[in-house]
Amino acid sequence: MADTRPNLILIMTDQHRGDCLGCDGHPVCETPNLDELARRGARFPHAYTAMPSCIPARTSLFTGMSQWSHGQLSMVGRIEREYPHTLAGELSAAGYQTRAVGKMHVFPQRKLWGFHHVLLDESSRRETPGFISDYHRWFEANKEGSYGYRDHGIDWNSWMARPSHLPEHLHATNWTAMEGINFIETRDPTKPFFLFLSFCRPHSPYDPPQHYFDRYDRRDDLPEVPVGDWADIYAHLEDTEDSVNAHRARRSPIEAHRARAAYYGSVTHIDAQIGHFLYHVRAWDLDENTFIMFVSDHGDMLGDHHLWRKTLPYEGSARIPFIVCPAPAMELEGRQAIEQVVEIQDVMPTLLDAAGVPIPETVDGRSVLALLRGDIAGWRDYVHGEHTTPVGEMYYVTDGHEKLVWLARQDRLLFFSLDEDPHEERDRASDPACAERVKLWKQRLIGELLPRDMGLTDGNELIPPTGPTIRFSPNHDKYVVGQPQPRVPPWRA
Repeated sequence: MADTRPNLILIMTDQHRGDCLGCDGHPVCETPNLDELARRGARFPHAYTAMPSCIPARTSLFTGMSQWSHGQLSMVGRIEREYPHTLAGELSAAGYQTRAVGKMHVFPQRKLWGFHHVLLDESSRRETPGFISDYHRWFEANKEGSYGYRDHGIDWNSWMARPSHLPEHLHATNWTAMEGINFIETRDPTKPFFLFLSFCRPHSPYDPPQHYFDRYDRRDDLPEVPVGDWADIYAHLEDTEDSVNAHRARRSPIEAHRARAAYYGSVTHIDAQIGHFLYHVRAWDLDENTFIMFVSDHGDMLGDHHLWRKTLPYEGSARIPFIVCPAPAMELEGRQAIEQVVEIQDVMPTLLDAAGVPIPETVDGRSVLALLRGDIAGWRDYVHGEHTTPVGEMYYVTDGHEKLVWLARQDRLLFFSLDEDPHEERDRASDPACAERVKLWKQRLIGELLPRDMGLTDGNELIPPTGPTIRFSPNHDKYVVGQPQPRVPPWRA
């Protein structure tokens, strides 16, 4: 008997802001293929990553666990972990053919995390001796000159930007789509499949092909860079802002324009390649029984409030795109914009639910399919996020309409009314008109921190930490395999 369970495709971008979608109302950034997926299904304008950096966010994605449950409260790498249940592992055990293409960002770098097979683009990371990514092997075999893949000289966390020096067909974004298409064409046709298609952009370097860079660089209507009335709380980082990888940097209007043009160009380039990939999904008559999700691990501050990169509680860093496009055979309503707040740990239970695979008890996230059916009873009221940042530990709670941020080492509260101030330009924590709302959100944060018994609250007030930086929860050690490994320099790998 034929296996009629839906195929599953999870498309992921890296460091993709939640507002950089046409369907989210961005004034210039064009994403027609993602907009089509949203029209066919549902988009979630209040989607967040509780851990706005790559490794902890991806751990929540792969395990469905909260940051406290999986143990990572900061950007920590080169530690092998073994979790009892993973998204790909559950689907593989249930008879799905599973493949990952692109960025995984796990350690060791060839660890399968439940997939039958992975093809990797790991940017420049060589954290395992002898590691060379599949993209780099392919690039070296197919390049048409003596150039290297990053001869443009821009670093991986830089605010600098320029068009790619590569022919467009050699760009990593094109390779990722190409290998996704190869899987569609060579998969086992007797089994349902799960494909994780993971693009390493728009994460810096901001280096789209020339066409996509020019599309935005030549415009004079790019959104202005917002600067909040609270931005000076990061002023002590100014001594590092000359760094090309600065977390905080007041760049010139020309530099900021160039960065945004390249970032939007990278997003549109990815969108075009997603369209190319989805064309082949349709060509193989797979669209009728294929469930598609689109998400990112975190966003990019992109100069907002003079801040760059991620790890921060603000919308540019913590809010992510989140689109669900059910298989038409599932007969779920399309063209939905769902107001309930969701987070990255909801991806695993949603995909398992779509496949009819039991959701393990270790999963903290929830399937969003109930929301697509209109069942909102008992859904969470808010999400709680955190991270160790350039100014120490930060904590935030939000429902997508209001947000409270606690910069713990500074003992500084920020409160934003996001509906009227979506770019977080006005801190209203001390506004008497918001006193009751601030009190409510502060109690919600206290309610999250009190059971941890880490000295951050006495149940009535928030207490700033004074000891070592908090990077792990007590649950971390039980998932660690062996000892953390030292960094392997690329020239020794």
